Amino acid sequence: MKTANVSGKLLWEPSREIQEKSNIKKFMTWLDETRGLKVEQYNQLWEWSVTDVEGFWSAIWDYYKIMAKSDYHEVLSEGKMPNIDWFSGATVNYAEHIFRNETAEKAAIIYQSEIRSQQELSWAELKNNTAAIAGYLKSKGVKPGDRVVSYAPNIHETVTAFLACASIGAVWSSCAPEFGIQSVIDRFKQIEPKVMFTTDGYQYGGKKYDRLELVGRIQAELPTLEETIIIPNLQDQPEITGLKNSVLWNQVIKEYSHVPLTFAAVPFDHPLWILYSSGTTGKPKGIVQSQGGILLEHLKFLGLQMDLQSEDRFFWYTTTGWMMWNIGVGSLLTGATVLLYDGNPSYPNDETLWRFAESTKMTMMGTSASFIVANMKSNVRPREFNLSHLRSIGSTGSPLPESGFEWIYQEVKSDIWLYSTTGGTDICSGFLGGSLLMPVYSGELQARSLGVAVTSYNDAGEEVVDEIGELVVTKPMPSMPIYFWNDENGERYENSYFDVFPDIWRHGDFIKITPRGSGIMYGRSDATINRGGIRMGTSEIYSALESIPEVNDSLIVDIPITSEQSYMPLFIVVKEGIPFSEELKSHINKTIRQNSSPRHVPNEIFSVKELPKTLNGKKIEVPIKKILMGIPVNQAVNSDSLLNPQALQYFIEFQKLIESGDVFLK
Repeated sequence: MKTANVSGKLLWEPSREIQEKSNIKKFMTWLDETRGLKVEQYNQLWEWSVTDVEGFWSAIWDYYKIMAKSDYHEVLSEGKMPNIDWFSGATVNYAEHIFRNETAEKAAIIYQSEIRSQQELSWAELKNNTAAIAGYLKSKGVKPGDRVVSYAPNIHETVTAFLACASIGAVWSSCAPEFGIQSVIDRFKQIEPKVMFTTDGYQYGGKKYDRLELVGRIQAELPTLEETIIIPNLQDQPEITGLKNSVLWNQVIKEYSHVPLTFAAVPFDHPLWILYSSGTTGKPKGIVQSQGGILLEHLKFLGLQMDLQSEDRFFWYTTTGWMMWNIGVGSLLTGATVLLYDGNPSYPNDETLWRFAESTKMTMMGTSASFIVANMKSNVRPREFNLSHLRSIGSTGSPLPESGFEWIYQEVKSDIWLYSTTGGTDICSGFLGGSLLMPVYSGELQARSLGVAVTSYNDAGEEVVDEIGELVVTKPMPSMPIYFWNDENGERYENSYFDVFPDIWRHGDFIKITPRGSGIMYGRSDATINRGGIRMGTSEIYSALESIPEVNDSLIVDIPITSEQSYMPLFIVVKEGIPFSEELKSHINKTIRQNSSPRHVPNEIFSVKELPKTLNGKKIEVPIKKILMGIPVNQAVNSDSLLNPQALQYFIEFQKLIESGDVFLK
């Protein structure tokens, strides 16, 4: 797709002083002094980092003084993606690299929620609590490789539980408490957990949600589960006698307070955690990432791209079911203080997070593009708060429109560093992001991340500049998945990223790389739903609908209407003889909300006679999405491949309604 030349408005440039004090400038000086590598510009550094992949990642290893119990034999093995081994022979521990930053009385975590008032947890307290939880887990027979899951909110106990798991080499996996029961079971059951951390409930938007009844149902669906630790959140002393093999968090901390914290030396490629795909094509895939790979990637991404330093107070609004929670925990690798907020960012009003930024003296604030756009529409005035400590704002989740960039500089601070970043759960990091050596232009991501050979391919697999194409990565990264869970021959892994361009990672986003090396994002190129910056899968909605006998078939698509909003209609085939009524629509929405989440609820529901299917009976989400976006039918789908091409006509007519404005966002 040809596009106009770069036209983003220059909004900010780092001063000479800012550049000289930046982590990335210090890294460049170190490269010159220790490696004899002299680079003056960021793009030169990036070019070296993706040309000499081995040299770059060995430099990250040395620069950040990785504490290996045994050294590596080689940086990376020969071969093609995804069959690459990193730092073979090395043994490390992720949690150990966090606690090497311990400063006993300094705040490691500052936390607040709709229930809890703002409090601090010192490094000493975090270490002691982590040691106690790790001691308990080991006393219950948890060993390296065992899975430990969490169904808990974004509170300090959840961070502690993760660090305890990492310290002993157990494998962590998390779902946010707003996930419906089936969404949780679909994720946890496949990985066969031994222990679960959970809570009695949480509050969101002023409403309390009890979770103990759901916890009991989840326990019943997880036959491998041996122990459950309940974190009191709604109540100080919740009643848990009806839950099998369960104990309260505070009791564990008290009984194991004497246990010292130790760290298991595990191979570089030992699993750290299991994240999940959105579930577009079936049950969510378990994405397994390694202790060593995440350690190096997060040191690089947080240290060099985000410029996180030990005196910083880092915040990213997230739930425990999004990869940005993992990034937030990773900020502790730099010695920074991590800030946690659990609750609705717009409750009781849209000023909540800005008030939190003021009270915590936040230095780095991360959020979603949708939050920024919502603040614009609500006429929020962040300048009215004392944000003198705030030096940067990060945005991710979906493309931030140019108006959003400009609003930050007009309504937050004129001298702030705004870095928009894009990445994915798949690497738990960013492909493109910030650089304190580069200017900020409206609508653009400043730079390609170091060590990430990211570019744009056209349909022919040719690299293009200043054109919209598929976001691809042409060389391996250490935080790429080591494998998918229960994918013995690697087929699902291969099909997820390498099915279009052989040996090239295709991520599923549209991007334009500009002549100056920045990037402009154009949203998803596949059928994944993106609501408020959170990626979700259509299969979770279909799964919820399966329990409604009145619905014979369904198809849902997420259509970008503007850079700020999308429109998600649900099309259903109603069982013969059943009226398509408001009561049925209400029942459908309620079922989706309860089984998945409020974000999965469609904007509108429409009844159709039939849905287009492939010759082998599969739904065609992507072609329908393209048609509804206005792409000509003959370019969107090959009608010869359809079982019932006549069913396309409804969607062709529906697109005209979208175009004319007769279909409105709710």
